[in-house]
Formats: sequence, C-alpha cells, structure tokens
Amino acid sequence: MTANARPISILMYHQIDAAPPKGSALRGLVVAPRTFYWHMAVMWLLGYRGLSISDLEPYLLGQKHGKVFGITFDDGYVNNLKNALPVLTRFRFTSTCYVVPGLLGKTNAWDAEHGIDQVPLMNSADLQTWLTAGQEIGSHTMTHARLQGMDDAQLSAEVAGSKAALEALLMMRGVRHFCYPYGAYDAAAVQAARVGGYATATTTVRGRVLVSESLDMLRLPRVLVSRTTTWVHLLLKCFTRYEDKRAAAPFVYEQTSV
Repeated sequence: MTANARPISILMYHQIDAAPPKGSALRGLVVAPRTFYWHMAVMWLLGYRGLSISDLEPYLLGQKHGKVFGITFDDGYVNNLKNALPVLTRFRFTSTCYVVPGLLGKTNAWDAEHGIDQVPLMNSADLQTWLTAGQEIGSHTMTHARLQGMDDAQLSAEVAGSKAALEALLMMRGVRHFCYPYGAYDAAAVQAARVGGYATATTTVRGRVLVSESLDMLRLPRVLVSRTTTWVHLLLKCFTRYEDKRAAAPFVYEQTSV
C-alpha cells in the first residue's frame, strides 16, 4: 500500500426528496433532488468521479490513484431510485445503497417510535433496477438493528444473515460491503462484520479517509451530507479539513433536525 496523494471523501446520504415540513424529526437527512444534482455536477465539473464502495476499494487500498470520491445511501429508500439514480446515470457515477432486507418493500419502521414520517423502501424489483443501472447494494443489517451490546448469535443473524439474504434474493455472487445502522457499533460488531465476510464497513464517524497501512476497512469514516449542505459547503467538506475536525463528534442519528 502506498499513501494516497489526497484524502478520499465518502459521501453519506439518506433520502433524496423534497424536505418534510419544518420541525419534522430527521428533516436534515432529506436532501432535495436539485441540491443532489448540483453536488454531483460540481464534482464532475472538477474532474472527479463518484464511485461505489467496490469501485472505490482499490483507491482506499492504495492500489490506484485519481480524482475520486465515494457515494453511499443508507436505508434503501424508493426516492433514491426515483431522484438520485437519474443524476448518477447522467454523470456516469456509481454508488452503494445499504439496504435492510428484512424490510424490503415496507417503510422505515425503526423510526416510527420517534414519530418520524414513514417513507417507502425499495422492494426486490427496485433493487434489481438499481443493480441493472450499474449501482451497488450493500447490507444495513436484517432489521436496521442497533448492534452495540448484542450477543454473538444476534450479531450473526443481523450481520451475516443480511448478507446471505441479499445474495439469495438478488442472486448476487457476493454482498461485500456493510454499514452500521445509527453508526452504532462496538468491537464485537466489527468482528461480526469481519467474520461475516465483508470487505468494508462504513460508520457515521465524520471525516475523509486517509489512505495508509493502518487504515481499518471495517471502520471507514464518511462525509455527512444534509439538507443544508450547499455545493460550496460540500467542497469545503471534501477538500479542506472541515469534516476531519469533526471526527471526534460523530454524526448522531437521532439529533439531526437541520
């Protein structure tokens, strides 16, 4: 492995849709389609390529170098397919969408107890459309579970079980990438991802990836993108230490209301 000339940003999106009413919980995680378009357009104009985690992997390992960044979507909302896919296709970017196989075709039930609007999730046919369009699917556990404190059997069911379920459902050779729901993980959860056969796992720790021999591919940081992230703000996050300085204060899922 050789050091990369510049840090690599992995963008963390959730929903791409019109913003819910002011005061709605987790409103900040809903990025407007036009805002998403300009995020991608500006990066493209600067000569950067947006990549899925699989496509980004050689760069994270120091095997390739170039002007690249990662694009990820958590949860697998239908609005990703409707509003993000056309933009990704236009710029010939790839991305990874982390989905919850136990809730395909349903809604974000894990948010219900917090009074958060229920939004449709992609079903198996939607996932096939996503894959056919050149995008990637990763796992986000079977039920969007909070992994911290789980015993080995529970961790295996959520982490390895979701991988097996997606591979069987989508007839894929391998689901290689994982994302910890809520950004909640501990040493046992990381070990479960390793034993489960994942090549990478993303967190909600804020920051860009610094490619080095010590990089832990199962604890990858990401760049938070919210409703209020303009394209200028995005450039600050990707090309300065703006986001890196926030690494000590990871994104807290329940508190995002901007």
